[in-house]
Amino acid sequence: MTAYLAVPVVLAIGLVTIAIAGLVYVILAPGPVRLPLDRRRQGTDPQAGALERGATAMTGAIGTVLGRRDTATADSALGQAGVKMRLPEFVFLVIVAALVVGAVGLLLVGPLLGLLLAVTVPILARIALSVMADRRRAAFADQLDDSLQLMASSLRAGHSLLQALDSVAREAEEPTSEEFARVINETRMGREANAALQETANRMGSQDFVWVVQAVAINREVGGNLAEVLDGVGHTIRERNQIRRQVKALAAEGKLSAVILMLLPFGIAGFLLMSNPEYIAKFTQSIIGYAMIAVCFVLLVAGGLWLRKTVSVKF
Repeated sequence: MTAYLAVPVVLAIGLVTIAIAGLVYVILAPGPVRLPLDRRRQGTDPQAGALERGATAMTGAIGTVLGRRDTATADSALGQAGVKMRLPEFVFLVIVAALVVGAVGLLLVGPLLGLLLAVTVPILARIALSVMADRRRAAFADQLDDSLQLMASSLRAGHSLLQALDSVAREAEEPTSEEFARVINETRMGREANAALQETANRMGSQDFVWVVQAVAINREVGGNLAEVLDGVGHTIRERNQIRRQVKALAAEGKLSAVILMLLPFGIAGFLLMSNPEYIAKFTQSIIGYAMIAVCFVLLVAGGLWLRKTVSVKF
């Protein structure tokens, strides 16, 4: 019996060790050397340690596997969420987190819970990216009217369209400054401004910014006072944002109720796990208990999706 229990413990310790080593590398790894090769002195290249070499090899292997597949959607998800990380590095970080959580579940309860927790980590990572992208889009939409006002002021001062975009990239807040800086960099590389702006509108999912792009494209074709056009569009967007904030305030109570209802089962389970572990342990001692846990998980997901659909107001 002791030997049987020692196998999961050793396996859990091994998984935790590997995961912690990878996590330490991700946090403490030095950034890329930006000094050109022709300016470096002979023999001054730092020697990579064993941990760095191992993590680099794992990241390279993940990149090789991902290179065989179409990763445009995943790269787009990282960009929309504003994650400053390459896709192989993000996948490596998710794998490390899955190993840690799976090892903890294996050590505390058993292999089934460890496997379930390890599978849950990628799902939670995808949900986190979606939440970050939604918040970034919402911030971009809230800042759009101020950005248009700044662009109109720059145009009235005699600046060109690219100079007006650059002023927004330098003076606006995140994520607007980052998106406009990306437009400026793409135009400097030879891409048309209209195409870069349209891609920004698609990436941020902003119908209001689509109107701005269309107004800029029409003005560049037929001419006219672009500052006045931006003022008109900005006034419309400002009124839409005001109504959007009112709708958001009215729906806040329903969203809070949904969050409480989703967290309540986990809170009760955690309280019972600390106060009466024998009561919770019965669910992991038979097939019926595991089936009940699976059914509860499915019902919880279905209820969460239902509540999300209920409190989501399209505008």
